[in-house]
Amino acid sequence: MSDAAPNMSENQPVIRQLDDAAINRIAAGEVVERPASAVKELVENAIDAGARRIEIAIADGGKTLIRVTDDGCGITPEQLPLALSRHATSKIDGTDLLDIHSFGFRGEALPSLGAVGRLTITSRAEGHEAAQIAVSGGVMDPVKPAALNGGTIVKLRDLFFATPARLKFMRTDRAETQAINDVVKRLAMAEPFVGFTLRDVSGGGEGRVTFRADPETGDLFDALHGRLGRILGNEFAENALKIDAEREGFLLTGYAALPTYSRGSAVAQFLFVNGRPVRDKLLVGALRGAYFDFLSRDRHPAAALFIECDPHLVDVNVHPAKSEVRFRDPGIVRGLIVSSLRHALAQAGHRASTTVAGATLGAFRPEPTSTATGGPRVYQMDRPSAGALRASYQGQAPVEAPLYYAPRHEAPEPSGFADLAGSYSARVEELVEPVQSPDAPPLEALPLGAARAQVHENYIVAQTETGMVIVDQHAAHERLVYEKLKNQMAENGVAAQALLIPEIVELSEGDCARLMEHAEALQKLGLGLEPFGGGAIAVRETPAILGEVNARQMVLDILDELADLGDSQTLQARIEAILSRVACHGSIRSGRRMRAEEMNALLREMEATPHSGQCNHGRPTYVELKLSDIERLFGRT
Repeated sequence: MSDAAPNMSENQPVIRQLDDAAINRIAAGEVVERPASAVKELVENAIDAGARRIEIAIADGGKTLIRVTDDGCGITPEQLPLALSRHATSKIDGTDLLDIHSFGFRGEALPSLGAVGRLTITSRAEGHEAAQIAVSGGVMDPVKPAALNGGTIVKLRDLFFATPARLKFMRTDRAETQAINDVVKRLAMAEPFVGFTLRDVSGGGEGRVTFRADPETGDLFDALHGRLGRILGNEFAENALKIDAEREGFLLTGYAALPTYSRGSAVAQFLFVNGRPVRDKLLVGALRGAYFDFLSRDRHPAAALFIECDPHLVDVNVHPAKSEVRFRDPGIVRGLIVSSLRHALAQAGHRASTTVAGATLGAFRPEPTSTATGGPRVYQMDRPSAGALRASYQGQAPVEAPLYYAPRHEAPEPSGFADLAGSYSARVEELVEPVQSPDAPPLEALPLGAARAQVHENYIVAQTETGMVIVDQHAAHERLVYEKLKNQMAENGVAAQALLIPEIVELSEGDCARLMEHAEALQKLGLGLEPFGGGAIAVRETPAILGEVNARQMVLDILDELADLGDSQTLQARIEAILSRVACHGSIRSGRRMRAEEMNALLREMEATPHSGQCNHGRPTYVELKLSDIERLFGRT
């Protein structure tokens, strides 16, 4: 045996303190993911500085240049080096990280940007001379005098030059520019009284303005409505419902669109917490829950919602990018969103979006065709001369309008459905002609007007003072019956059927606890659950209206939705889907001829019933055409 002792330190790892440059570059990887992240941080700093006008200039998708100019309070010369130091900030006082009243508070953004790019800050605070400081790859230059009237200019060049590996993960200039546009627009929504200008100076010179929003005036809702119209379009502004509600310290404001103004994806959903744009599963799930009874699964609502609360009720320090939040009591926030939006949708009554009329007019347009002489194409809406109009229609066959309605997917009927349909339909009142009092206004003055004809035994044509209305009689009556059935269910509750042998579902202890937190709400919908020891639960009752169901699969579906969104609409959606089919069977069928008094009774009931502007699948129940629209169809205007 050798007398030499083994050297235990040869393979022992050595712990070393990272230098500031490495620390800043690591932090930059968390805070600055792409050029859009840098724009977000710099613009938020400008807003925190009290700026009323902010101009952003970018080149090559922000990879080679990002310049943010603001008219805020500025930074004094002696504080410029401190602004580029890690964890140095003017946004918070003390150590309370829950008392956050500003966008920034960590003091990481500027030093992180200086560590991976070439950063220059020129600023002038009131009562001080202008000064400039530069940092490149983490190496800071001394402060020097500069020329500036006021505010701050932050210039970031060659982003990620100090970490070239990150450049390989950048997308195309076009994609990065679009991401910057999205970031600026979201911040502009949150600050309607601040003016924003975004320029692309890739070609040099002044460049071109890709987005501009001047400061709005008036009260908060007027300013927000104007700003949303500027960013999301006038169609959204015309079809948006004002939201203003409060519950237990949480204030919800904003605008949510009518169900008939829906989108094919969630691109028009904007959520803010204390002015901060966030992407939160709880809030998205609440928004979906508020609309789930009015939209089919392939459609998504459009909304811009703002939640304001005491900073101590929400934790914004969850993610380095500050895009996620955590509420102290998420149930209050979710309930506030769902109830407020449903109340606003109910108050909208029979109203449908104005885009329905636009789609109808578009369906009337014949497809453009070239003339025999190769002349210009003539469109029906272009107000051509009478001769050209006649020539454009000669030889044209009627063009089939594009299908507007989404396909309807029928599910198998549950056992006992016929009996359920009969029992529920018997409790729905027949249409009764309203009694017209002598001093009542003429029917044409009412929102849906006076019935004048029935076309193809399915469409009611009504005349109003300003135009005409075309109603899908089956879809409209189906919605009316459905609303009555829902009210009956709310009054009488959901009947539960007890299982002869309770079904035991094995779950993890965490899933079991999560499910039992919602046991009381599920019981109101007819699903009776009890703990069965360990992670198992016993299903003792199921909703009678669903007939025979796979209880285990239903429980697992509910759990999946709870894990994904924090709440589940699975059971209620299935129950209301049954009610929807009952309403379909119990409503006026297509092909039935209606008397004038029946048609008018249907119109009056639509005017008095919330949500009657769309059927149970989110499609419009009527189309309104103004007289000016009709005249345009015939080239009279």
